[in-house]
Amino acid sequence: MKELVKKLRKYEIRIRKAITTQMQGDFHSVFKGTGLEFDDVRAYQYGDDVRAIDWNVSAKGHGTFVKTYREEKEQSVFLMLDVSASQLIGTGEQQKLDVGKEICGVLALSAARQQSQIGIICFSDQKEKYLKPGKGIQQAYSIIKALNELEPVSQKTNLAAGIKLTLDIIKRRSIILLLSDFIDNDYEKELGMLAKRHDLIVLHLQDLREQRLPAMGIVPIFDKETGRTHWLNTSGDEFRKRYLARYAQNKQELMRICQKYQANYLTIETNEDYVPQLINLFRLRNKSTKKSA
Repeated sequence: MKELVKKLRKYEIRIRKAITTQMQGDFHSVFKGTGLEFDDVRAYQYGDDVRAIDWNVSAKGHGTFVKTYREEKEQSVFLMLDVSASQLIGTGEQQKLDVGKEICGVLALSAARQQSQIGIICFSDQKEKYLKPGKGIQQAYSIIKALNELEPVSQKTNLAAGIKLTLDIIKRRSIILLLSDFIDNDYEKELGMLAKRHDLIVLHLQDLREQRLPAMGIVPIFDKETGRTHWLNTSGDEFRKRYLARYAQNKQELMRICQKYQANYLTIETNEDYVPQLINLFRLRNKSTKKSA
């Protein structure tokens, strides 16, 4: 546990140094609150935007009232990590799930140092682990410890169910980082709802072995999520074309959904150093903050 925290701290320091150098001090934290949240109501005044009228309060018959808002100073951050069996693929020493856990740890430490509320839910086709949002470095350590000790009960994937769990749990508008390989179907509706209610960042975990399927002839392929074995001709041109086309289509579909609902999208390659990839995320957030300023 101590070695893991030490490793994650080094990654966090690398990220901070790179940001300081490359952004030349013009960096807005990925966890900086950029929106407005409800504060109170007051009596309607001439010139107020009618769209701000609180009709529920006004209907009580004591006059017309409008909603007032204040800028978010304390940002709430929530991590969603897919821990299903398809995440147990890796080219080198680390699997997709290992990289996902480490990234969650780095982000938890970063959020804690920004005095942000930070929480996490790990899911498969059910809730595997949930830590409600909290502040401080101890909260970050609790998240890292929980991830280190986690042994999922189920091996199956259900992204839609995982998103529904999060929507039920997190009511306050938050920055949500969803880490998954997105090997699933029928989750667009739920992902769209998540993006509408929250500031969504999608981190797509990918591995080189999935993109460069080796030609090994007819081999048994064991599906960890279903527990079934399938015999496939990995050297057949038709099979390889179908497989690679489906893989590329899955990624394009996810990117389309993110663009449609204005969610940030970033690919994380497990065989590469993910620190520069996270810096790309911070760059992306910095640009979007500037545009909205």
